[in-house]
Amino acid sequence: MAKVGNRQYKTLVCSVCKEENYRVEKNVKNTTDRLNLSKYCPKCRKHTEHVEKK
Repeated sequence: MAKVGNRQYKTLVCSVCKEENYRVEKNVKNTTDRLNLSKYCPKCRKHTEHVEKK
């Protein structure tokens, strides 16, 4: 079932290779900016910046 309310699942994309690697929950009611996290990319095989997909 889909989540109902303020929290939604967002996809994180590697800023180097553009691979979609992670799905995270985000509160869309309180935040207007996009997520920007340092996560491990299996394709690049190192930690890179992952940004929220549009």
